[in-house]
Amino acid sequence: MKKYEAVVIGVSAGGLAALDAILPTLDASFMMPVLVVQHLSPDMESYLPLHLNMRCALHAKEAEDKESLRPGTIYVAPPNYHLMVEEDKTMALSAQARVNFSRPSVDVLFETAAEVFCDRLVGVVLTGANSDGAAGLAKIKQFGGLTIVQDPATAEVDAMPKAALKSTAVDYVLPLDCIGPFLQTLARQGLHESSPGE
Repeated sequence: MKKYEAVVIGVSAGGLAALDAILPTLDASFMMPVLVVQHLSPDMESYLPLHLNMRCALHAKEAEDKESLRPGTIYVAPPNYHLMVEEDKTMALSAQARVNFSRPSVDVLFETAAEVFCDRLVGVVLTGANSDGAAGLAKIKQFGGLTIVQDPATAEVDAMPKAALKSTAVDYVLPLDCIGPFLQTLARQGLHESSPGE
């Protein structure tokens, strides 16, 4: 079983409930960094890390420019900034133009992460009202990463999952309540397959 190195999650309308269904199921043994783009109003203070820290075993924080990715940490894109992954596996924030009417954009995170992690990346598209994430998930697939889409039937708003499914032949279409346990299984298999010197 392949050892994955990072998880990227994109979500929009209905996102808080979806993230609450997934991230608290990850236990302290989960050693991959998790990067989250949740569409938020640009002038809204980011409440998401505080909210997640009350519910998750993993530490959640707002992503910072030039910050290195740490295992077992949830990084949330700040309002009104694109979140990107750099070649040296640090994060970058950008106030460049909106993509798919969004900043932060799921596509921007997914595409930059795909170029860095290639086949060691897991991409997840959840509930949302636009097509953001479809192109990014296709790029993750192109680079050999693992692609997961929430079953549209379990999404509060199904436009984003449906757009992702239309854009690429994804690896897994899962009901919302199955995504967290599946990610946990991937992480455990990665630990099992790692040798002490790896």
